[in-house]
Amino acid sequence: MKYLKNLVAAATLGIVAFSMPASAELKVGTKAPDFVLPAYLAGQPFTFNLADALKKGPVVVYFFPAAHTSGCNIEAHNFSEAIDQFKAENATVIGVTAGNVDQLADFSKETEHCSGKFPVAADEGAKVAKEYDSLLTMKPGWSNRTSYVIAPSGSIAYAYSSLSPDGHVKEMLSAVKALKK
Repeated sequence: MKYLKNLVAAATLGIVAFSMPASAELKVGTKAPDFVLPAYLAGQPFTFNLADALKKGPVVVYFFPAAHTSGCNIEAHNFSEAIDQFKAENATVIGVTAGNVDQLADFSKETEHCSGKFPVAADEGAKVAKEYDSLLTMKPGWSNRTSYVIAPSGSIAYAYSSLSPDGHVKEMLSAVKALKK
């Protein structure tokens, strides 16, 4: 019986460990990997260039698992609702995903998600997510829910990882505001 209890405990621990997101996000002060990705704003395709965006001010790069999934819908909506606050701080917001990239044009314009207020970019094969240590362990090839504030200098100013979509906007907005201090 003791063997069975130990086996169940080990299996449960393994399942929990496997299902937890990686939290090895890039450290503050690290140079942010540069990227250029196909993106959509209000359904219109364009090319997002991180280096160009940083010339205008800080950039919030938030990785999300996949368009049109419950948590990602909430997170996009939350960023959409707060976009004017980010703009007031001269910050650019870009959502990046490796999941459901074929749905990003619609996702970027739908009122219950991005509302056409900020762009979302397609990270085919999760190459950029990998450079940012933002891979979802429970769904290989998809991005984890990790958000970064990148200072205009190109260094990571703040990083936040949580599968819950609720805290990302608050954390990113506080970090962007702290850059001015």
